[in-house]
Amino acid sequence: MLVSKNWDTSLRASEKKTLLSFLLLYSFLTLLILIFIAILYYNSQKELLLQNKREYLSALTGEQITRLKTLHATFDLNQTYPRDERFNSAIYDSSLKEIFSTLISKNVNLYEDIYLKDNHIYFIKELEQYYLGTRYIALEIPAPPTWQTQVYKQLLIYGSVLFLVLVIIGYFLLSLLLKPMRQAIALLDRFIKDTTHELNTPINTILSNIEMIDTNSLDKGLERKISRITIASKTISNLYDDLTYLVLSHRINSTNEPVELIPLINERLEYFSLLMEAKKISFTFAHHANASLVIDRKKMIKLVDNILSNAIKYNKIGGEIIITLNENSLLIKDTGVGIEEEKLTRVFERYLRLNNTVGGFGIGLNIVAMIAKEYDLTVTITSIIHQQTEVTVAW
Repeated sequence: MLVSKNWDTSLRASEKKTLLSFLLLYSFLTLLILIFIAILYYNSQKELLLQNKREYLSALTGEQITRLKTLHATFDLNQTYPRDERFNSAIYDSSLKEIFSTLISKNVNLYEDIYLKDNHIYFIKELEQYYLGTRYIALEIPAPPTWQTQVYKQLLIYGSVLFLVLVIIGYFLLSLLLKPMRQAIALLDRFIKDTTHELNTPINTILSNIEMIDTNSLDKGLERKISRITIASKTISNLYDDLTYLVLSHRINSTNEPVELIPLINERLEYFSLLMEAKKISFTFAHHANASLVIDRKKMIKLVDNILSNAIKYNKIGGEIIITLNENSLLIKDTGVGIEEEKLTRVFERYLRLNNTVGGFGIGLNIVAMIAKEYDLTVTITSIIHQQTEVTVAW
């Protein structure tokens, strides 16, 4: 089921799809770039911090080794492990087993000479001579309290600037990407506009001359030929009206008034009667209420015509059309070929043809969506492939 309410036709569906795909890909790549740069910057600042502390920690380690050396030379059970307010320390034997420790962390990586962990800096040094059985000494000092805050603040500032630059680049890339598509659509719209202008006079001439022919005085064979010409002329006329509305809809002034829908639908059924007879399509029209709608009459005719035209065009030979008019809705059901599920979500797209074996420009339901949007109507389409299609217009 597809529901169209306030359908946005200002931007072509193909442009929307291209735009969405580009934005998703560009956003993903931008996010990856920003994360990668943030990680690099964070690590570089961390390395800079460690390098700045290396000389200081090396000096403190030298002092602690001197204390250990003194303690080793004058070992006494009454003596205690040397401590310092400036740092915590630990000593390990050659098998990496802890001898004594005042460290906050109990898991020390003795294979790195300096590293940052849990907002503390650790400095590891391997002794050339053993003192008290010590092979490794580790020092622990707290990292500067404002270090991470400063780094995050810089990341936020630089990240925002970089993001803005990437957005500007993305805007220009998107403009370049959509330019050929917009040019192609503009060319197609210009072609349609020129074509409709050239079709106006011959269509009116054909229709007016057909109406002047007295079919009662014609034999059956000639009458059938006139009927075929009438059907073809009305088909061309409908196509002309659709193309004109599509190109000039923004210039059309609406005259909204209460429109009685029962006589309007009967009028349109009479208009399409020859088309239905040609395909041996029967119809039923049930009206359970004397429904009316405040709308421009010509636009309501255009909405009904496009739904009926599709119901005839995509119907089977000997098919049926069921029309049900209620107080707040109009339902038109056909027993035609149905709509494929993957196309059902795209039926309101301009230039989308539901079936390539049937002629047309694929603009009928797009016009229905435009009128529905203007008058806040809800168009619901349900379909079963090879069985039926239902179009409901609710207000």
